Amino acid sequence: MVVGPGVPLTDAQWARIEPLLPDRTPRRSGRWRDHRVVIEMIPFEFQTGTQWVYLPEIYGNWRGVYNRLRMWAVDGTWERVFTALVAQADADEDVAWVVSVDSTIVRAHQHAAVARKKGPRTANRDHAIGRSRGGPTTKIHLASDGRCRPLAFVLTAGQTGDAPAVTDVMARLRVPRRRGRPRTRPDTVLGDKAYSSLEIRNHLRRRGIRTVIPERADQQANRTRRGQAGGRPPAFDRETYKQRNTVERCINRLKQWRSIATRYEKTATIYLAGLHTAGIFLWSAR
Repeated sequence: MVVGPGVPLTDAQWARIEPLLPDRTPRRSGRWRDHRVVIEMIPFEFQTGTQWVYLPEIYGNWRGVYNRLRMWAVDGTWERVFTALVAQADADEDVAWVVSVDSTIVRAHQHAAVARKKGPRTANRDHAIGRSRGGPTTKIHLASDGRCRPLAFVLTAGQTGDAPAVTDVMARLRVPRRRGRPRTRPDTVLGDKAYSSLEIRNHLRRRGIRTVIPERADQQANRTRRGQAGGRPPAFDRETYKQRNTVERCINRLKQWRSIATRYEKTATIYLAGLHTAGIFLWSAR
């Protein structure tokens, strides 16, 4: 067990995470610092909101920790570890597949709002930071299982609507299995009135996913005004909808990490890695 100001992992958590990490010998000469030390220091920064340069010197130069975070964010290691832990839980039948979707807006600190916009046109050149009267913001779109644990993340600029991003969130939901194809379809999807659109309902219906989304008042009025041509109201299970608070409780757990509740990271890649790190801690502690 690491002794110091980092976020300690229990031995049970480390036993789940360690086999999923890359080999400790990098391509270049030399060896990496111990994985467990680094993985305990990264959550320390995201939980406390400490600037990278002020990480405790007991673990050496802060650049080693940050470079490991950035390297594994770029090559997808954090997302792979996160997905593998969800897959382990699914194999143990510990994933509640009544999935809730929602979003939350995060204020971007002034240090995050000065990221340089480089790269090809297809890249996320705005780094998922939008500008409005309230200042620079990022929106986190996510899906959570029935036990308040995240399943998928998508980042957009703060002014982006909820409904356009739901298909991207569902596309990110891909849980490998020991045999057969990965699971990509939950049993049920719960969403609030922001997701009440014919396009979303049809998209989920074509995939064989049960939808529990309340109809907006203006949609009800429009359907009633059209009479018989307006069609039947969409099915809505009020009792099942009571479980939608799981995604709000999941967001609350994520925002207990200060650098997630307020975005200090300049690039969307690093901020998304922080979300995956938080998800890794939640799933490894199940």
